[in-house]
Amino acid sequence: MTGPDLYRKARTRIPGGTQLLSKRPEMFLPEQWPAYYARAQGAEIWDLDGRQFIDMSYSGIGSCILGYADPDVNDAVRAAIEAGSMSTLNCPEEVELADLLCELHPWADMVRYTRCGGEAMAVAVRIARARTGREKVAFCGYHGWHDWYLAANLPGESALDTHLLPGLAPAGVPASLAGTALGFHYNRLDELEQIVSSNPGELAAIVMEPVRGTAPAPGFLEAVRSLARDSGAVLIFDEVTAAFRMNTGGAHLCFGVTPDIAVFAKAISNGYPMAAIIGRRDSMKAAQDSFISSTYWTERIGPAAALATIHKHRRLDVPRQLDKVGRLVQAGWSAAAAGAGLPITVSGLPALSHFTINLENAQTVRTLFTQMMLERGFLSTNAFYAMYAHTERHVEKYLIAVGEVFQQLAGAVDRSEVERLLRGPVAHSGFQRLT
Repeated sequence: MTGPDLYRKARTRIPGGTQLLSKRPEMFLPEQWPAYYARAQGAEIWDLDGRQFIDMSYSGIGSCILGYADPDVNDAVRAAIEAGSMSTLNCPEEVELADLLCELHPWADMVRYTRCGGEAMAVAVRIARARTGREKVAFCGYHGWHDWYLAANLPGESALDTHLLPGLAPAGVPASLAGTALGFHYNRLDELEQIVSSNPGELAAIVMEPVRGTAPAPGFLEAVRSLARDSGAVLIFDEVTAAFRMNTGGAHLCFGVTPDIAVFAKAISNGYPMAAIIGRRDSMKAAQDSFISSTYWTERIGPAAALATIHKHRRLDVPRQLDKVGRLVQAGWSAAAAGAGLPITVSGLPALSHFTINLENAQTVRTLFTQMMLERGFLSTNAFYAMYAHTERHVEKYLIAVGEVFQQLAGAVDRSEVERLLRGPVAHSGFQRLT
């Protein structure tokens, strides 16, 4: 069965088609995106039809920072499996990993684990609420699917639309949570100050990514730190996406501002399920006042993978390679667009690069870009998440293709032929129900 055929079947068996919105084919190239993989190695993926692609898109949605099927991480996982991945007792690797995370982040004293980013963020917020005895949370950016976060869209509002991912319906979220999640925008200190002043003594936490698509304005993170301290709120840095891209550890270390709690997932274990919540003792000890417990948070594979990933990441200075490759891609996008006369804006950390097409029909043009790049053997969209496995040769081949495609896109735009050239629907731009 081909990938598209299997996906059509999946939509009848799996509500929404996939487990992760960011892997829905409709988000890339409806009716044409391969959907499923048979094998992945390094920076390459083979689909169910045996077609080989270079992945110049999301790299396992940012989880495979070293590359697919990294041999050193896989060896550590095999050893964990052979030793027994689960038992009635605890694995010693979780203590070793806690020591390593606190070594990398000297401000932190204690660590708890989950196995994915969204639930780790929910644990962090629970700890903050237990620590403070308060309910309200000020937040900036995207932080997962749990009730505490989607409550920002109650009752039937769209407050989250400008926080990375639009269309997040709060269906199933208790209406009683309305008013407990209060959003502000990155680098808008005035918005956070307004939340703090309007909710005196009521904020349990301030939740945000220390950096993502935009650098912090001078003094912004320091002012957020001060507001949290003065208001009695727990400052939580969501490092699920940014961590291990700029350094070995949290991106906040590059800015000299430390939170009370930081949350890690994705790159921490190179594609194996693992997440960590680290924090200061006075915050983390509140985890004992609330029931936070799960069987599979005690399995051995996640910690073993994380230890192997972090040690290799530090030994090889992986961030240096990610930055180099990301800068080559960003410069290549800009040069190709300028040569073609295609208006784009390039943004993001080099390791988490994006470009925006500055046209009214931008989403249609972006969909055609993905279609044309797929024809040339690349999984590609308007984002590039760097892996250590991405070589300069990969980038060179990719940018040659980008140059050709940008020229064709610009011509199609000039001739008003973009929609005619598409062989399927336009890609979705946010969350929406599949019928």
